[in-house]
Amino acid sequence: MFEKIIDLDKEVLVYLNNLGSETYDGLWLIITKQIYWTPFFLFIFYLLQKKIGWKKFGYYILFTAVLLLICDQTVNLFKYGFERLRPVNDTEINGLLRIVKTSKSFSFFSGHATNSMASTVFMVMVLRKYYKHAYLLFLFPLIFAYSRIYLGLHFPTDILTGYVFGATMGFVCYKLYQKFIFRELSH
Repeated sequence: MFEKIIDLDKEVLVYLNNLGSETYDGLWLIITKQIYWTPFFLFIFYLLQKKIGWKKFGYYILFTAVLLLICDQTVNLFKYGFERLRPVNDTEINGLLRIVKTSKSFSFFSGHATNSMASTVFMVMVLRKYYKHAYLLFLFPLIFAYSRIYLGLHFPTDILTGYVFGATMGFVCYKLYQKFIFRELSH
């Protein structure tokens, strides 16, 4: 059963990765770098701060930082616990891939998928009260994490596991943030 999942994982990766073309490689290399998303997040932070004020926004930033720290460290524990090779380093399939970027670190599970989903779930949970279409922010983790498949750096299960873990952590963070804010404002 487990081997069938791994085989399907590899087949889906090869298919999705080979949908790419040299024409778009540069774009996906930009998309995969967190620094290029900075203007987008600064704009979202601006919208959020305008709605919740500086004090709550400060707590929001603190909670986000802790959330990302926990997610990053958990991902690293799993990567070094499982030691799954990245697709670009897996000799069974790397000859079938369009290798656009390489990495020597391990694959399971994706930090990009985890962090982007965790931060987006937390952000959407806070913003949905103020912006009807806050759910559109979920385009960010979808595009961001797909870049990892496009570049041949992650298997689909790496992404899906990152999404599930990230979404769970983002939701837990939101609930803790809510309790903290309620307690803080009631004093």
